[in-house]
Amino acid sequence: MSNTTYAVDRYVLDTLMADLVGHDHRPSAFLVYLAILAAAGEGRATLSYSQLAERTGLSKRAAQDAVSLLRRRSLIEVERRGPTETPRYRPLSPWRR
Repeated sequence: MSNTTYAVDRYVLDTLMADLVGHDHRPSAFLVYLAILAAAGEGRATLSYSQLAERTGLSKRAAQDAVSLLRRRSLIEVERRGPTETPRYRPLSPWRR
């Protein structure tokens, strides 16, 4: 068991969680956002859909759908060098603008 601590912007818990879980009815998107945020630290996270599914307890398909929603909502940036490459994610904080 790791003793790693993560700092989470207050907005993520106070507003984004209610928005994704309550309004959009997509708790999977909130879980995937948190997983990407934790893995990325101050940079980017390279995670396959299978790895996201494993980290969150979701199915691979649910992780894919969550990534699509987060991307559409401009909450993550996804970089892929080729169609078979594992995506690199950068969590975004549009509320800080």
